[in-house]
Amino acid sequence: MPSPQTVASGPELHSPREPAVPQIPAQGTRKASSEDASSAHREGLRPGLGTLRRAFSKASQRASGCAPQEDPGLLRRSSRLLFRSLRRARDEGPAADQTQATTGPGVAHGREASSRAMDGVSPQSSTGAGPAELEDKSVADLITERKLLAAFEQLRHLETQLVAEKASRTFEQDPTGFARRAMDLCLHYDGLAAEIGAIVLETLGPDGVDAAVLAELARVVRAEEEAHPEPPADGDFLCTPRHWRQHWEDAVRRSARERVQQVSAGEAPGAAEGASGLAQLLAELGRLVRRDLQKVQLEVHPAYAAAGYPAWEAYLRAFHGAVAQRLQELAHDAHGCEQLYVLLDWASNVYSSPDFLGSQDMALPSEPLPPLLAPDVWAQLESDYTSFLETKIASCFDGILQVEQSRWVAAEAPDVLQGHYHTPLSIDVHMLVAEHVKAAGAISAELEATTLQICTRALGLFLPRFEKAFLESGAVSEPNLCANINACEEFRTHLLARFPGSLKELEKPLVAATCAFQKRLLQGLQGDVQPLFKVLCTKAWLTQDVLQPLLDKVVAFAGHLEHVVPPRAQETLQEVHRYVVREYLAQALRPRERFRGVERVSGSQKMGLDAQAIGNTFQGLGSEAAWLGRAIPCVADILGETYKDDIRRHLETLIRSYPDIRRDHVLAILALRRLGHRRNQHLLTHAQDLLRAVAKAGGPGAAGGHVLFEEIEVPTSMDVLITCI
Repeated sequence: MPSPQTVASGPELHSPREPAVPQIPAQGTRKASSEDASSAHREGLRPGLGTLRRAFSKASQRASGCAPQEDPGLLRRSSRLLFRSLRRARDEGPAADQTQATTGPGVAHGREASSRAMDGVSPQSSTGAGPAELEDKSVADLITERKLLAAFEQLRHLETQLVAEKASRTFEQDPTGFARRAMDLCLHYDGLAAEIGAIVLETLGPDGVDAAVLAELARVVRAEEEAHPEPPADGDFLCTPRHWRQHWEDAVRRSARERVQQVSAGEAPGAAEGASGLAQLLAELGRLVRRDLQKVQLEVHPAYAAAGYPAWEAYLRAFHGAVAQRLQELAHDAHGCEQLYVLLDWASNVYSSPDFLGSQDMALPSEPLPPLLAPDVWAQLESDYTSFLETKIASCFDGILQVEQSRWVAAEAPDVLQGHYHTPLSIDVHMLVAEHVKAAGAISAELEATTLQICTRALGLFLPRFEKAFLESGAVSEPNLCANINACEEFRTHLLARFPGSLKELEKPLVAATCAFQKRLLQGLQGDVQPLFKVLCTKAWLTQDVLQPLLDKVVAFAGHLEHVVPPRAQETLQEVHRYVVREYLAQALRPRERFRGVERVSGSQKMGLDAQAIGNTFQGLGSEAAWLGRAIPCVADILGETYKDDIRRHLETLIRSYPDIRRDHVLAILALRRLGHRRNQHLLTHAQDLLRAVAKAGGPGAAGGHVLFEEIEVPTSMDVLITCI
């Protein structure tokens, strides 16, 4: 049996207005074969199957003007089931006697009636058109005019008639005729399905589709489901379900996919001028999806709902899937930190926003929509973003360092804001960290934590580089050093306060940088005042006020500390206080000239006056290092004490006040008096007992951890040796 796809002719449902010239056999020919009669009838009435298929293809895509998109798989399945049905009909054996008796004029009359039905004569339709009007229309014309329900009712009538004729074994001697009529029916069903797809594709187009057409589409889909609820028990091709609901859903998905792909089609993010071009593309995509879904909600869904057909959720899921596919394509081609962030931000904050559709009365789907991006794709996007972000933040810190270096070269003095020296470094770093952490927090908490870790590591690496570059530059000055100390303190207070528990690893590099700047600040003062200590404890010192120039420099230095944040300013001032007292004692314990008699007493009085001047000066500056006030007076008392037994009491006070004092210091102090061997040995033994008791009690910790004498080096002189002997 020849394949129906290669048959040269087939029945067409045409209008009676188009004349046809049937070839009617002569009446005297009683035993003309059924096949000859059927062939003659079809050759005179209908063109070939190829013509019919082209007609339906043109009808299904006339609005779009594009090439027809046929489903060859559907046609192959139809043909395969059709041939299976034919083989079953041939295998049923010879017909019964009463069936053979119908091969006379009755059969010819039934076949002729079937042909007239295939030509377009159908029962009255329920679409609103009059019976006369519909009887003048072929099925193809009805499909072309989108009278879908009328076309389906005609096809259903013809299908029922063909099934009845097959059951009556009318085609036992003419299987080819049955194949042609069945293929005609199949092609018309496929043409109707193609028209359904075309309507769906046109629905969201610029011209749209009339609501009545959409309602009729919904009714014809439901009518087909009611007409073909399940496959026939015998597996017959005829009356098998056409699955038009699934076909409609596929068309909706195809429509959404095509419309989404039209947004900047063929333009990759790399060609869209970076992140700004990608942001513009996504904004355009969002506008299209929002506009289409609003149209579905306001126009399309009500038309379908009038026929009892839900459309909103189908369109919502279709567009969601299309957007997800488009976003994955963009993610595959995205490059750079900015483009990746634009994608992540659009997916999490724009598309997922409840205000995306611009209306709060949009019905939610019965089941939650799947994630816009698969978890593995999302994780990969975040991983790529953080990788690019590490490089970007490191580059930003390089830029900050270059800006600071340019300021150093230009010798720009730091500004004074709210009474403190200020450098742009603090604002630049704060803005860099806060901007990226806030942006990442808008995506997810995990990305925010990761970004904070990246910023922390980058800042921890930046601080030693900045410290080294500044100290090696020619811009080292008291104002700049104070400004950098303030910047480190702001990092510690503001960043750690804003992100508690997240920046603990910054504590160590911040403390190191602050100490380095404070040390360099003190070194500058020490270089200025160190020569002034050399004239102390000399005979000229007894008659001149050589301490005042030193204190004047200290006061001038303390003027810069007024522009340092209080905790660091107090630390630095106390360190200056400790340095002045320590250097004064160091000069007193290794004098260039020895005092005897009246000079020794005068020297003791002079030391007392100097101790008072030093204490008053630093107290006026705000130093809180009161523990330093007893050191110089104790040494002065030992030096000028006339009642030698009281020297022991002064020595006890000194040791208890400053547990870090050593035996060498005691020897140097006793050497200033030259009390004699026995008394020196007695005092030295008592001092050693006190030192051991203090060490047993906790050493320097007993005095709050203060260090003074430990940093004073006392060389072994002849006087000290004599004192020991």
